[in-house]
Amino acid sequence: MQTNHVVIWIDHREAHVLYFDTSKNQIFKSNSSHQHLHHKANTIGSGNAPKDPIFFNKLSEEIAQVSEILIVGPGSAKTEFVKYMKAHHHKIAQKIVGVEVLDHPSDKEVLAYAKQYFQKIDQLKGL
Repeated sequence: MQTNHVVIWIDHREAHVLYFDTSKNQIFKSNSSHQHLHHKANTIGSGNAPKDPIFFNKLSEEIAQVSEILIVGPGSAKTEFVKYMKAHHHKIAQKIVGVEVLDHPSDKEVLAYAKQYFQKIDQLKGL
């Protein structure tokens, strides 16, 4: 069975894959050992968490059968995930309808945001 809409809240430590049928919701954890990062002057490295392709691949497998995908989150992980999807899972990447900044809401708040977002998209399509 194909699901129409899914929203993914993502940061570098975890991703919440939220369906409108909440019995399907999944939480994926990254294998990255990095916590919240800040770049400090005169230190080696960019201050950014490394990309975790295993984490991104698990997410891509979860959403492969979804029609439309909204990606939200507080930092750069969401755009890194989109770049990964375009490079490695082009067909799934074409289903991404939006990438939005959303700090650290509850799953219930993320779903409420996504419902409004998808309603606007459906209205634009005339559905």
